[in-house]
Amino acid sequence: MFFHKDALRTTSQAALKITYLIQIVIGSLVNVILFFHSISPVLLGHSQRSIDMIHTHMAVAHLLVLLAPGVPHTMAAFIPRNPLSSLGCKIVHYIQRVAHNTVLCSTCVLSTYQAFTLIPRRAEWLMLRGRAPRVTGPSCCTCWMFSLVMSILAPLKITGPWDTHNSTDSQGNWFCSVSGNVIGLGYLWSVSDVVFLTLMVWSSGSIVLLLLRHHQRVQYIHTPTGHHGCPPETRAARTILMLVVTFVTFYSLNSVLSFYITAFFDIRLCLIQTSNVLASCFPTISPFLLLLRDPRTPRFCS
Repeated sequence: MFFHKDALRTTSQAALKITYLIQIVIGSLVNVILFFHSISPVLLGHSQRSIDMIHTHMAVAHLLVLLAPGVPHTMAAFIPRNPLSSLGCKIVHYIQRVAHNTVLCSTCVLSTYQAFTLIPRRAEWLMLRGRAPRVTGPSCCTCWMFSLVMSILAPLKITGPWDTHNSTDSQGNWFCSVSGNVIGLGYLWSVSDVVFLTLMVWSSGSIVLLLLRHHQRVQYIHTPTGHHGCPPETRAARTILMLVVTFVTFYSLNSVLSFYITAFFDIRLCLIQTSNVLASCFPTISPFLLLLRDPRTPRFCS
C-alpha cells in the first residue's frame, strides 16, 4: 500500500514537471512569434495597429510570467542543487508579480478597447471612441508603471527557499518562502485584481450584448453563403471573449489554490507545482488565440 502511494505520488510529480516544462517551451516560443508578428508592420515601415501594440506588450509580459519563475523551478525539478538564494527569490518574485499585473492590465485594456470599437455611433460615445486608438500605447505603458509600483513591496516579504524539514519532500526547498504578515499586501493586490477583472467582465458583457443585437438585426438577410464570412469586428470580439473567459477561469482556479496554500501553510510540492502550471496556462494559450484568430494569419494556419 505504501509503495503504491509513493509510486502514485512520484508519477504525478513527474507529470507536473513535464507539463510545466512543455508549457514554458511552447509558451515562450509562441509568445516570441506573437511579438514579432505584432511588430512586423513597424519593421516593414508601416504604421502599427492599436491592437498590435497591445499584443506586443502582452507578449512581453507573457514571456516574463513564463520565464521568471519557470527557469529556476525547472532547474529545481531536474537539477539536484539549490539554484536560488534569498536575493534570487526576491528578484524572481518581483519580476513575476510585475508581469502578472501587466498581463491582467493589458488584457483589460484589450477588452475595453474592443468594446469601444463596437459601441454604436451615439453622440455621447463619439469622443471616447475616436480617442481610443490614440491612448492604447500610453495605456499599455501605464500598465507597466502601475505594475512596477504595485509590486515594489513584494521583495520585502520574500525570503529564501522553503525549509520543510521533510526528507521525503526535499524538492520543496526549491521554492521561495514568505516572511511576516502579508494579509495587508494581499488585500491591496486583490483589490487591484478585482478592479481589472470587473472592467474585463463589463467590457465582455457589453460585447456579448452588442453581438446578440447585431445578430438579431441582420438575421433576416443571412444567406447560405453568408455564414462563410465573418466581419473583422465580430471576429475580434469573439477572440476577446475567448481570451477573457480563459483568463478568468485559470485565474480563479489558481487564486483558490494559492489562498489554500497561504491560509493553511500547505507547502506540499505537488500543490506548488500545480499552482505554477495553472499560472502558466493563460500565457501559453492566449498567444495561440491571438495568432490563429488574426485575419493576417495564413488561411492554412487558422
